[in-house]
Amino acid sequence: MDLIISKIPQLLEGAVVTMQLTVVAVVFGMILGLFLALGRLSKNAVVDKICWFYIWIFRGTPLLMQIFFFYYALPLALGKTFSFGAMTAAFIALSLNSGAYLAEIIRAAIQSIDKGQMEASKALGMSYGQAMRRIIVPQSYRRLIPPVGNEVIALLKDSALVSSIGMSELMRTTTQISNATASAVIYLPSAALYLIMTSLFTFVFERLEKKYSVYE
Repeated sequence: MDLIISKIPQLLEGAVVTMQLTVVAVVFGMILGLFLALGRLSKNAVVDKICWFYIWIFRGTPLLMQIFFFYYALPLALGKTFSFGAMTAAFIALSLNSGAYLAEIIRAAIQSIDKGQMEASKALGMSYGQAMRRIIVPQSYRRLIPPVGNEVIALLKDSALVSSIGMSELMRTTTQISNATASAVIYLPSAALYLIMTSLFTFVFERLEKKYSVYE
């Protein structure tokens, strides 16, 4: 018990890094995912194929490989100009990976809106872009919330993979303490912190779902 109490501050520092990685990756992933989703829905075949190719690459390769690519392979291939620190490489890899998954979630939510909504918008004189921005996308919010919540929780847990490039997030911090103390008991409070963080996100997304359910 004394070991656990004495190491709580270190675990909390690691948990803060984990939360930072998750929040930044989700924010940038949502922005990127929206543009990719709109690109997939575009009538321009070239834009559609480019967005499809991006999503295919990032969904079809392991996240760990993507982290290694931005931290090790890209600087090796292109020189020091493209050399990233561990934190930057982690942010880039997690954000780009998240964007690919969120793009498909957003696209599915948009396509679930009745096509009559778009036709009615055009009948009112709106352009395609105005209809998407004012009518279609706002209606897809509630349908987005549950799958986006699942993606955020999955991303939070997947962020442990950045420990492979030396980042001291929660998982690496736990492993270092365990190795230094020759005790596995430290994994118990670490698991509890992961549960607290995932429960926090679950609570937030459940509240959002209830808030927007009135518009369904």
